[in-house]
Amino acid sequence: MRTHYCGELRREHIGQTVSICGWVDRRRDHGGVIFIDLRDRTGTVQIVSDPQRTPESYSDAESLRNEYVVQIVGTISQRPEESLNAKIATGEIEIYATEISILNSVNKQLPFQVSSADQENVREDLRLKYRYLDLRRERMSKNLQLRHQVVKTIRNFLEEQEHFLEIETPILTRSTPEGARDYLVPSRVNPGEWYALPQSPQLFKQLLMVSGFDRYYQIARCFRDEDLRADRQPEFTQLDMEMSFMSLDEILDLNERLTCQIFKKVKNIEIARPFPRITYAESMDRYGTDRPDTRFGLELVEVSDIMKNSGFKVFSSAISSGGIVKVLPIPNGNETISNVRIKPSGDLFNEACAAGAKGIAYIRVRENGEIDTIGAIKDNLSEEQKQELLTKTNAKAGDLLLFGAGDKDTVNKSLDRLRQVVGKQLGLIDENKINLVWVTEFPMFEWNGDEKRLEALHHPFTAPYSEDLEDLANARAQAYDLVYNGLEVGGGSLRIYQREIQEKVFAAIGLSTEEANNKFGFLLEAFEYGTPPHGGIAYGLDRLVMLLTGEESIRDVIAFPKTQQASCLLTDAPSQVDKKQLKELHVNSTYKP
Repeated sequence: MRTHYCGELRREHIGQTVSICGWVDRRRDHGGVIFIDLRDRTGTVQIVSDPQRTPESYSDAESLRNEYVVQIVGTISQRPEESLNAKIATGEIEIYATEISILNSVNKQLPFQVSSADQENVREDLRLKYRYLDLRRERMSKNLQLRHQVVKTIRNFLEEQEHFLEIETPILTRSTPEGARDYLVPSRVNPGEWYALPQSPQLFKQLLMVSGFDRYYQIARCFRDEDLRADRQPEFTQLDMEMSFMSLDEILDLNERLTCQIFKKVKNIEIARPFPRITYAESMDRYGTDRPDTRFGLELVEVSDIMKNSGFKVFSSAISSGGIVKVLPIPNGNETISNVRIKPSGDLFNEACAAGAKGIAYIRVRENGEIDTIGAIKDNLSEEQKQELLTKTNAKAGDLLLFGAGDKDTVNKSLDRLRQVVGKQLGLIDENKINLVWVTEFPMFEWNGDEKRLEALHHPFTAPYSEDLEDLANARAQAYDLVYNGLEVGGGSLRIYQREIQEKVFAAIGLSTEEANNKFGFLLEAFEYGTPPHGGIAYGLDRLVMLLTGEESIRDVIAFPKTQQASCLLTDAPSQVDKKQLKELHVNSTYKP
């Protein structure tokens, strides 16, 4: 039925008779001559039906409407000079249709316009309900084709250059929740027992290293029953990798080369190597986050040492309670940020409060080092403290200093949020810039206040630095995250491969020997049969493609995504099931609407 795709045709095809298939993007009648833009996933091409030159197709051309599915046979001609269209790849040619076959028509009013010539803003819920129409639109089609190119590049690089094997791991597995909730699946043939859908292939890929498959990868489907955001989905796709007999530096080097290959092949962008590295501690100190956007400055400065003896009680009491005081210096902030924005109900005040802060304190730096503020900060600082503050923050006349005081987490979160908002509002972020940075040396554990125990910051299979083994509670993990313009796109670590160390880590997070053996006994036993040193990484493929396409939501790079309520508007999933099915599974719902 088809000799060419619509978007493939060029000047060199002039004179050829071709057969193409696709959807009517739009139809125009210009004084008796009918023009049709025919679209498929490769692009559009102009079709001409002339009652004088191609009378056999004219009546069919008259009956066409948007989104009709047609086959067109015709001869490729050079477009007249006045009708050349440089905006599309096929803009130098057109096809005079000798035959038009309507393969299917549209029998209902379209819920929204699909045509690339009439792109309207459509509510997302409508786009998701009629996703098959949304995917015909140029934007979505290009996004999914770019996603395909990313995956193709990954496969080629890992298999042809680096000798990785693609191996599938189970979807139905054992529930070992650590962090987000599992999706559970009841077993009909094992009454009362349950499978879990994998949050990641972590344990199986480590077992593949024990098995001798020293370079594994998988484009893996993963599932997490967690609260959703623009960059989260209940089911998502990872590029999952694991490698034996490689040092941390070697793993990072390989992944830098993979990342550069993706940018080169997909976007034709050269990325400089090696990528910068920053430790977790330095990242939190300078940016207040472990996902720093390094495209702009506005770095945070801790001033607890200056403020601990100040007479300003908000600061001194925060420090005496184990908290900190930090400053976000904003060059020329006196001109760009008014008092109204910092005071209660101002936009910056509200941003800080949304991150957990109780408010914002500030100082404006005037000429000759004088400082101006609303409140009691100025009156409770000695001249020496004022000078120390200006020196440490490198503040100049005209600068604005925004303060955060309280526990470390809240201060970092609120100032990080203000830094991002101010950076964007002041135009300090170059949207065309690509900054990739490795964040390393994460803490092994963080304190879970609700459960009164330590929990693994990444996961409990991450290896600590050997020099930190004696103080495991405060150990650094041999972990690394790849951050792209302030968003984490990949994360991994060297793994524990010795039973005694793994048992120590399980004990540190509060697992008894019995619990550890019940949940992970198969892994602990495997470590006794000759396990090589190994490490790996997983990339959030959806998030990476979202950034490469410039979209703001991963839903726009997934063919059939869920909403923020974890539902599919197209198929009305999730849904209730027949009671007979539940009875076979020995399951009964306790939910009462």
